[in-house]
Amino acid sequence: MTSKNNGLSAALVSNLQDVLSKRKGVVDDGSAEEPPSTSDVTAKEEEDKESDDDSRPIVLVTNGDGIDSPGLVSLVEALVREGLYNVHVCAPQTDKSASSHSMTPGETIAASSVNIKGATSFEVSGTPVDCISLGLSGALFAWSKPILVISGINQGSNCGHQIFYSGAVAAAREALISGVPSLSISLNWKKDESQESDFKDAVGVCLPLINATIRDIEKGVFPKDCSLNIEIPTSPSSNKGFKVTKQSTWRKSPSWQAVSANRHPGAGNFMSNQQSLGAQLAQLGRDASAAGAARRFTTQKKSIVEIESVGVAGKTESRVKKYFRLEFVAKEQEHTDDDLDIKALEDGFVSVTPLSLLPNIDSETQAVASEWIYKYLNADQ
Repeated sequence: MTSKNNGLSAALVSNLQDVLSKRKGVVDDGSAEEPPSTSDVTAKEEEDKESDDDSRPIVLVTNGDGIDSPGLVSLVEALVREGLYNVHVCAPQTDKSASSHSMTPGETIAASSVNIKGATSFEVSGTPVDCISLGLSGALFAWSKPILVISGINQGSNCGHQIFYSGAVAAAREALISGVPSLSISLNWKKDESQESDFKDAVGVCLPLINATIRDIEKGVFPKDCSLNIEIPTSPSSNKGFKVTKQSTWRKSPSWQAVSANRHPGAGNFMSNQQSLGAQLAQLGRDASAAGAARRFTTQKKSIVEIESVGVAGKTESRVKKYFRLEFVAKEQEHTDDDLDIKALEDGFVSVTPLSLLPNIDSETQAVASEWIYKYLNADQ
């Protein structure tokens, strides 16, 4: 077998020439043509690779902590490394924790491309639910629906009534509303105890479950009409195993604190270290614009009042403005039921709670979901 100077065999060159001729609409008349360059072959290989990628199951990832959060980054990197999925990311630009199922209708939402190796990624200037609604709409991505939506890995547990506040769980719920199976994943982060490397351990814990979920969705045996909320204990690598749980009534206590009037009430939010400098500057610009608009409106309003009050005894109207800041404080609480999510999590288990769109998950859905989870736990991993 002979070869040209570029190192390609004559047979391969002939085949490529034939393919290129047909693409250009040229009939092969046997005339001599220059063989394709190495760069042409490389481009074709990249094209074939992209085509192969399109045949893989599509997984859409979001979260509530923001696109730069270590939990999401660790999860996406692991999914890309698996090489089994076509990974897409559509996540909030900034921290949107405790945003629940809120959306932003009537406002312009910006979706900016983000460079995450191996994934097609966008950061969105909206809530987690905005991200999923936009991602599944067909307006942002070319595909219609992914095989699975994963929301996480969230920093902090979402057990019990925290589920109702959580933007991460709401994103998974929005996917379920749209008919797409979903998982929400959280790490029971504890201040002064947890560290970023725990997210990589958390990924190692939940990745086999993610793979099993996608495998059974493809087979048509994954439980329908429910989403799985996965809570990973503080020390993921030393967990005691998985446990099927029920949603408890636990929640962190809301604590409202009065703050100084000269301190911007949102300062703690937009100066969070979760955000990039660009996001901080953008927020500062929006604050400045809003303040300017407020001053102009106030000035105009005062001018109107003065004109209308000519000849009338002046009256002074005073308003009181106070500033407050909300924080959620963990409270000690005794839990006696081993089947509750918070009890299992505190005992070192990975809690897996089926969630439904119904106010209370019906017994049939609970049974089907529990049966699938038990089947997964008893299968050879």
